[in-house]
Amino acid sequence: MKVQTRIHSVESCGTVDGPGLRYVIFTQGCLLRCLYCHNPDTWAFGRGEGKEISIAELMKDIRSYLPFLQASNGGVTVSGGEPLLHTEFITELFTECKKLGIHTCIDSSGGCFTRKERFIRSLDALMEVTDLVLLDVKQIDPQKHKALTNVSNQHILDFAHYLEEKQKPVWIRHVLVPDWTDDEDNLRQLSTFIHSLNNVEKIEILPYHQLGVYKYEAMGLDYKLKGVQTPSEEKVNWAYNLLTNEDQVLQRK
Repeated sequence: MKVQTRIHSVESCGTVDGPGLRYVIFTQGCLLRCLYCHNPDTWAFGRGEGKEISIAELMKDIRSYLPFLQASNGGVTVSGGEPLLHTEFITELFTECKKLGIHTCIDSSGGCFTRKERFIRSLDALMEVTDLVLLDVKQIDPQKHKALTNVSNQHILDFAHYLEEKQKPVWIRHVLVPDWTDDEDNLRQLSTFIHSLNNVEKIEILPYHQLGVYKYEAMGLDYKLKGVQTPSEEKVNWAYNLLTNEDQVLQRK
């Protein structure tokens, strides 16, 4: 039983990380190095990084917000960093949540997914107590994905297939970064991939922002996307229509 792990922080009443009001736990540690990441302080994983916390501590805090979570049909979301680096801990946490009837959700990029037996066994157990997965697909093109995140996207796309095999409900998320993830052909390729899956319940476009730039400065890191602006609402809607195939519906009218 994994009863402790390292987290970065918690948000008691999140509104954008799954249905309803969410108690959001941000875990420590991530293998990706996304150029637009607004939480670079979650990357490192190990002694001295983040804070050690127990399931008992988290459950005590979660219970204090339970009336708000239940009234809004919300629940608990574990985000990151990368939550799949903490599968055993989250399995134990979600097991306790399910005893209280709490909806459970993981917000993941799939960045550490592998088909190795030990990992799959651990992930299978986690999926048994997970109601929803928010899957962040950053870029469908392999080369562009590597340039954007410093890792391949092959295991991430395989994670999407794994979730389909498990018939686990998924919301696909895509961060729209001007000149990096907003190419029309790439968006159409991503749309084709999404629509090849039969377990996707929702598609979300998250507009790029610069809210975490100050963290790079404080950590002495070079922010690579200086000058890149937040996409307009019109561009976000255009991208959403491409991913959902709404543009094809509009063209037929």
